[in-house]
Amino acid sequence: MAPTEPKRTRRMVCWVSEDEAAIVERYLAKYKITNKGRWMRETMLSFIYQTMVDDYPTLFNEHDMRR
Repeated sequence: MAPTEPKRTRRMVCWVSEDEAAIVERYLAKYKITNKGRWMRETMLSFIYQTMVDDYPTLFNEHDMRR
């Protein structure tokens, strides 16, 4: 971890089914991802960030801008 990154002190846990776990493990193996925690964190946070960007209020709605 780089010195400028904040220390991670909070733990988050979620439960998944056997099928869901198998899907994740297959994905990690296919793309040769070895750091599951980092991948999980980056995937979750990038999804949240993109949703926040998409939901950010704008002066015009998308329909008006496409005209």
